[in-house]
Amino acid sequence: MGNFADEINKRRTFAIISHPDAGKTTLTEKFLLYGGAINLAGSVKGKATARHAVSDWMEIEKERGISVTSSVLQFEYGGFCINILDTPGHQDFSEDTYRTLMAADSAVMVIDASKGVEAQTRKLFKVCVMRRIPIFTFINKMDRDANDTFELLDEIEKELGIATCPINWPIGSGKNFKGVYERETKCVITYSDTEKGTKEGQATRIGIGEEDALVSHIGEDFKAQLLDEIDLLDGASAEYDLDRIRAGELTPVFFGSALTNFGVEIFLQHFLKMTTTPLPRKADIGLIDPVENDFSAFVFKIQANMNKAHRDRVAFMRICSGRYDASMEVKHIQGGKVMRLSQPQQIMADERKILSEAYAGDIIGVFDPGVFSIGDTLCMPKEQFQYEGIPTFAPEHFARVRQLDTMKRKQFVKGITQIAQEGAIQIFQEFNTGMEEIIVGVVGVLQFDVLKYRLENEYNVEIRLENLPYEHIRWIENKDIDLDKLTGTSDMKKIKDLKGNPLLLFVNQWSVGMTVERNSGLVLSEFGRN
Repeated sequence: MGNFADEINKRRTFAIISHPDAGKTTLTEKFLLYGGAINLAGSVKGKATARHAVSDWMEIEKERGISVTSSVLQFEYGGFCINILDTPGHQDFSEDTYRTLMAADSAVMVIDASKGVEAQTRKLFKVCVMRRIPIFTFINKMDRDANDTFELLDEIEKELGIATCPINWPIGSGKNFKGVYERETKCVITYSDTEKGTKEGQATRIGIGEEDALVSHIGEDFKAQLLDEIDLLDGASAEYDLDRIRAGELTPVFFGSALTNFGVEIFLQHFLKMTTTPLPRKADIGLIDPVENDFSAFVFKIQANMNKAHRDRVAFMRICSGRYDASMEVKHIQGGKVMRLSQPQQIMADERKILSEAYAGDIIGVFDPGVFSIGDTLCMPKEQFQYEGIPTFAPEHFARVRQLDTMKRKQFVKGITQIAQEGAIQIFQEFNTGMEEIIVGVVGVLQFDVLKYRLENEYNVEIRLENLPYEHIRWIENKDIDLDKLTGTSDMKKIKDLKGNPLLLFVNQWSVGMTVERNSGLVLSEFGRN
């Protein structure tokens, strides 16, 4: 047991969240660079011939330069085994990010120093608060002109409702970026622009009392400004309090530049000291302890066609407790079957490593023959419990799907069903018909483009999408309602999901309340459950 507890206690599992273009993918790559997982960080932007970011693997991501799916990356650093869940920044893919946050123990929030808190950051942050996930803030792009530092902190506190505690403090920005002042050691770490794609670089540490050295490195004006700001900071910012950080009430703030590699390793070292070992998880029988309990896991993501040559589906699982051994049999609770997990692997973007073992805190991908769904629980054959389900976001945009070549019906149904099982889109049928009339619902309209692109490229099926006017969807909570007798509004449509559950679509928000009033006992919900 000792060895197995040591392995679990080495694990740190976190998600990186940000608004698009805040530099999240670049930061992820620099972490991997420090862990020796890659030797040269790839350029995320750039021409078609440039290396793509390690964590972007889907063709459409490479074409558009955005992340649309979460990827899982593992590396070792300083005696820790770190699992990073990289999430899509674009708001149209927030549902994937939400599910990924369910598998993380903490979150790193990347903020662009010149833009501050942006719309998407707010939305993702709310999810972290809901789950009480500890949040670590990295204010990026200090090598460009940045907003006033006090204003940035003020904005985080006001917009996100969380107290801030700067661990270091920037000196200047853009062309005048001189480095950061580390509050704990009372040292200035100077910035040099030599650290671009490698780990090496010239960073000098100067104690705040070494006046001459300080002036020669940062100049008299910046020294005077820094001393003023330190005085202000000691009076204005929240005290460092590890318990509050771990409770998600206080965010430690770091400054740096992921592109030039400045401040990344400082952040990583502090982060590893503050973040926790894998945490107990809530199941229907109570909390499941990572060390005390045998193997258990839950599925938080399903991805088809990660490898074009294999046409496969991979179910990603977060191991919540115990040790996984590739030879062991596990029980799939929802399917009621005892099975061996097929081809257990760790995935580094599109490279895979077959695993013989893994521990609580790790994320593994297993081949899915079509039996797993998001939210499913796996545990030892003698156990019987279920982890909490993952709520389904209500789609906000709907379209009817028309297949252009009816001869390819089989590929079409297979393709659209598989993509729906990944959770990126939701598919519905007209209430009284079968698969002939398919309606697709998405959280963000960009998902429609991804659906079209993937059906064409992965399943060789062309479709036309006809936008529908509906904007509101409700699940019917009480199963005994007779849908044929339901009295609705003129803008209401009855549909069902793939499991046959009845749902209602509305054009107008006010129609929802009116329908509830007209049907005694009807209970509608904004969330579905996986």
